[in-house]
Amino acid sequence: MRASAERVAPGKRITAARFFEGTYEPVSSSEGDTVRWAGDRDLIAGADYLKTRPDVDDNRIGGFGFSVGGEILIEAAAQSADFKAIVSEGAGFPAGEADLTGANRLLRPSIEVMGLAVATFSNQGSPPKIADRIGEIAPRSVFLIWADPGMGGEDVRQPKYYAAAGQPKQIWKVPAAEHTGGLKAQPAEYERRVVGFYDRALLGE
Repeated sequence: MRASAERVAPGKRITAARFFEGTYEPVSSSEGDTVRWAGDRDLIAGADYLKTRPDVDDNRIGGFGFSVGGEILIEAAAQSADFKAIVSEGAGFPAGEADLTGANRLLRPSIEVMGLAVATFSNQGSPPKIADRIGEIAPRSVFLIWADPGMGGEDVRQPKYYAAAGQPKQIWKVPAAEHTGGLKAQPAEYERRVVGFYDRALLGE
């Protein structure tokens, strides 16, 4: 968690926020989630662990996720009020939200079979759509970041998620950036915006 903070603000000491970076790797007693349907449980378990630490203020737990991690973080924060502020960069979408119109309709049979197989063998149904859940995070703070040109669909998904989110919220399109490459493309501005967001949301500064 400290490593994630150092990526955002190298050389700076960040004590108020504890950062998660959601990935495919499990951090609780689960076996991890490779299809994005249950990874939120790992992040919620991580927040539960942080609350047991004497050096953590329960009212200053923040989340930070990239790509699939950002997507799962939104789902976790919608369920758990332990996340007081989240930054999600380049959030994707679960397989069940895939656009199956036009030529993509040819993918429908395989997507449906995969969904049924996952539900059967993992005993886990598909999560609600992100746009239907992100509003539940309010009145806690949300910061959505996306790249331009990024990866296909970012320019559609992120504004859609932002429109569905409650206040307080903010969004930033990072110019000349690859998918989840905001920090690399605009390091100084990235640090200013992200650290400033956490300072306001978690420290009231």
